[in-house]
Amino acid sequence: MKKRSRIFIPILFCIAIVILIIIASSIGVVLIPVEDVVSIILSKIGVPLNSSFPQHVELTVLELRLPRILISLFAGASLAICGCAFQSIFRNPICDPYILGISSGASLGAAVAFILGWDLFFFGVTFPALITALATLIAIVAIARFGSKQSTYTLLLTGIAINFLISAVITLLMVTHQQSMQKIIFWTMGSFATVSWNDLLLLLPIMSCIVFLLFFYAKDLNIIQLGSETAKSLGVNTQKITIITLSLASLLIASVVSICGVIGFIGLIVPHMVRIMVGNNTRTVFIYSLFIGAVFMLIADTIARTVAIPSELPVGSITAIAGAPYFIFLLLRKKKIYTI
Repeated sequence: MKKRSRIFIPILFCIAIVILIIIASSIGVVLIPVEDVVSIILSKIGVPLNSSFPQHVELTVLELRLPRILISLFAGASLAICGCAFQSIFRNPICDPYILGISSGASLGAAVAFILGWDLFFFGVTFPALITALATLIAIVAIARFGSKQSTYTLLLTGIAINFLISAVITLLMVTHQQSMQKIIFWTMGSFATVSWNDLLLLLPIMSCIVFLLFFYAKDLNIIQLGSETAKSLGVNTQKITIITLSLASLLIASVVSICGVIGFIGLIVPHMVRIMVGNNTRTVFIYSLFIGAVFMLIADTIARTVAIPSELPVGSITAIAGAPYFIFLLLRKKKIYTI
């Protein structure tokens, strides 16, 4: 990629995201003029303005829509870059961030929280979901490392087995606690309806650190895509990089899922699309995946909360409707992205 494009394209994405934030903040059950949204945001960040707004309008923008919009952006970016990391490690373009069962672990914690009524308390669902997701990750790594030989395929198969086991437990919990079934089902389909600034304070530092570390290992991930033997001959410790990368990505996935539930197809489709656009350089794919994943999620969430006013659709259903046909299109094209 040319140096001029490396700077120009991210700037264009940033401008597009700012415009989308303003537009998304203006639409909903209550329509707010775009100029009022801009004035409210500017006044909040310290720009002196003479305009004054009704309290309910200001609260709608600052306390309901803006945190939801920002979290949807960061969640989409997180899922996209994690999907890219998983596809690089497994050298498989149909891997997604949920393949190891981390989402099922988070769903188990959320289901227990709903059954016990913890969702009514501060961070009621987020913390149990995050804890069980991390516990699932630890269990998968521990089981995969048990024995004399470890490989990415062992890790993958262990994750799939744990995923099925936890899904079965969640199904049993829903059957035996039918009063909480609707909440559990809606949460597992993904939604930003209950997010707040506190969730952003939880997600943002975790995402910042993990994205930085994933970029740090991007060069090694490029080499790993050439094959384990080739990577070892070039001095890359494939086992170490695999464990570190999957652990970092899984931690970020756990954080996202604990806040907004399971939202599919972002981490599968976005890296796929980016690789077709810009090639296989992992660092470049990371950059584009972050921006496109953020925009994709923001648009999907805006549709989810506005298309059926006054009701709201699960954002996971919107991403699936958009992502599934595109994925089928990719399969029909049979375009080879990786050399395995």
